[in-house]
Amino acid sequence: MTDVKKVVLAYSGGLDTSVILKWLQDEYQCEVVTFTADLGQGEEVEPARAKAKAMGVKEIYIDDLREEFVRDFVYPMFRANTVYEGEYLLGTSIARPLIAKRLIEIANETGADAISHGATGKGNDQVRFELGAYALKPGVKVIAPWREWDLLSREKLMDYAETHGIPIERHGKKKSPYSMDANLLHISYEGGVLEDTWTEHEEDMWKWTVCPQKAPDVPTYIELTYRKGDIVAIDGVEMSPATVLTELNRIGGANGIGRLDIVENRYVGMKSRGCYETPGGTIMLKAHRAIESITLDREVAHLKDVLMATDASVIYTGYWWSPERLMLQQMIDASQVNVNGVVRLKLYKGNVIVTGRKSDDSLFDSNIATFEEDGGAYNQADAGGFIKLNALRMRIAAIKGRKLF
Repeated sequence: MTDVKKVVLAYSGGLDTSVILKWLQDEYQCEVVTFTADLGQGEEVEPARAKAKAMGVKEIYIDDLREEFVRDFVYPMFRANTVYEGEYLLGTSIARPLIAKRLIEIANETGADAISHGATGKGNDQVRFELGAYALKPGVKVIAPWREWDLLSREKLMDYAETHGIPIERHGKKKSPYSMDANLLHISYEGGVLEDTWTEHEEDMWKWTVCPQKAPDVPTYIELTYRKGDIVAIDGVEMSPATVLTELNRIGGANGIGRLDIVENRYVGMKSRGCYETPGGTIMLKAHRAIESITLDREVAHLKDVLMATDASVIYTGYWWSPERLMLQQMIDASQVNVNGVVRLKLYKGNVIVTGRKSDDSLFDSNIATFEEDGGAYNQADAGGFIKLNALRMRIAAIKGRKLF
């Protein structure tokens, strides 16, 4: 179709990208380099190597990016307590800038003319991948098959795969599998019965978490140690970032924590329903707010909450490599210097309950906060002037005849 000689494909080995691999070979008559990122999805990685090799791919990249993913992407995002539309922990969004970065690095290493991905035009991932790619290599050519081909349904993709001998699992004879994305932070599920917003999700869909009703009847207690806003130890045992998240996923999943069923507003303009499992992230969010509650200045904490909404939007819409996101991150990181200490949590049947927090950098002063005799640490009479000064503008308005209702 063009003079493209070599393209780097973000390849999972699943339905979409397996079809794309064959389609690129046939339509562009080019060499395809596959790149599969091990972001914690486990069993999906090695089968991708075998599938790519069987389809004639000579240059196969399978990179273990788990530590980089958590250290340089997940942790910085969680320092901001970032949540999109009040619930979504951005498990898909936060992986895309790392994949875009690696695609460009591999293109530079192999002399590829272009990169390609399996994101559809209905989702946000086309935007995320390509914004990142253009930021890192302005002149790169991007091949987005969903903007070019006519395989615009799951069933058409399945039929193409069967015609070309690409092995893909089906749930039943006529039913397509869920469209899934997995990494160390989450698993997402779309399609199938989820396309009806009234239909309850299927229990056997969930992979990481037990049903909350069937979770243990005895709560699990854990202690998380923070250093500059990041978890560095669980129950006193120091761990790497990826090991921390892996362990929190295990513990959280066993206690039925981290399930979410939402309809979100996509950047491309539509509403979409998705289900998400984020056990470790759900624990991290609760614990981080707990340690910040005793270590952050009030106005810094409130400013962070204001910045969080912008940070969430910037990450969700794909602007990780933008100057505004980098500026936000510098402000957020500056706030974390004193976010050190330990948080104790009780995990029980889908719930994350904070039961304690302590820090050498705590701003909590029990002598002042006590309801008992404080020995003069706080002068109750000071409140009078404070209240009158803050009420002055409203008193003036009332004296001038302004009506409130």
